[in-house]
Amino acid sequence: MESPSIQKRPVKRDPECIWMQSGVVQKKQCLIDYHCVECRFDRVMKRAAYQNKQLIQSGQVPKGKKASLTLWKDRLKSLPITKRPCIHHLKNRIEFRSCTNEYRCGNCDFDQYFNDQYSVHAAVNQVDVLEVMGFRIPQGYYFHRGHTWIRIEENSSVRVGVDDFALRLMGPLDRIDAPLVGKVVEQGRPDISAVRGSNRANLLSPVSGIVTAINSRVREEGSLANQDPYSKGWVMRVQADRMRQDLKNLMIHRETGDYIEVQVRRLHDVIEETAGPLAADGGCLGDDIFGSMPQLGWERLTKIFLRDQV
Repeated sequence: MESPSIQKRPVKRDPECIWMQSGVVQKKQCLIDYHCVECRFDRVMKRAAYQNKQLIQSGQVPKGKKASLTLWKDRLKSLPITKRPCIHHLKNRIEFRSCTNEYRCGNCDFDQYFNDQYSVHAAVNQVDVLEVMGFRIPQGYYFHRGHTWIRIEENSSVRVGVDDFALRLMGPLDRIDAPLVGKVVEQGRPDISAVRGSNRANLLSPVSGIVTAINSRVREEGSLANQDPYSKGWVMRVQADRMRQDLKNLMIHRETGDYIEVQVRRLHDVIEETAGPLAADGGCLGDDIFGSMPQLGWERLTKIFLRDQV
């Protein structure tokens, strides 16, 4: 197969929703970087379009305000093949490329190529970052209470990593181990391991599914995650098979911030119990909490905060 260009295009200030680009609706902007699986509007539109399609197939006529709605894929398939835009073009990631596979992305060689070359190796694009008591929380990421995170990508695929709190708690890591490609992970199961010298901590997987890629760099140099936890420091990529159910057990936005605040205050209590009172403002915890205060105990810290023995 010819190696196509996947150079990213500049993203428009107000990207048009796929339903708008296909002509199903007149005006709708996308404000979540085309993460359709998170979009309530997309779910509502699909439900109405499928209902209309089923009625027509059974010989009935759809009625009501949504009677004319069709799936965006069906609308685009009515175009000549050379004018059908690839899903990655619709999502503003590549220059125009036509879809020749009836929008069956799972059987598309180019889609596989794109995901392998772009989605896996490209850094996660961060959005606004919330700072809570000195710890970073990027918006648009879902967090597990065991201090791991996911970023939803394409077709129920998620990227998984370890959060800023856990990495600063453990300090610079030698490596982070994740299951090999093809292995199954379970939400809440200690499927990820962080290693520093002779110390090892088990971290809980934030989702269930099959591992589709691992970040070999953090397996060889775990400190990369400490330096850039939400981008280059990702750990693995998972095809999440229970996405909707798993998301119910994760936190996002302000809920994550409230949880981190509780965790930081708890960490202050643990430090004061062992090393004495902190400064009135809590002091600066730094990027290597265990390394600065080894008397806190690796096993104690990881058991309390990472739930590695749940």
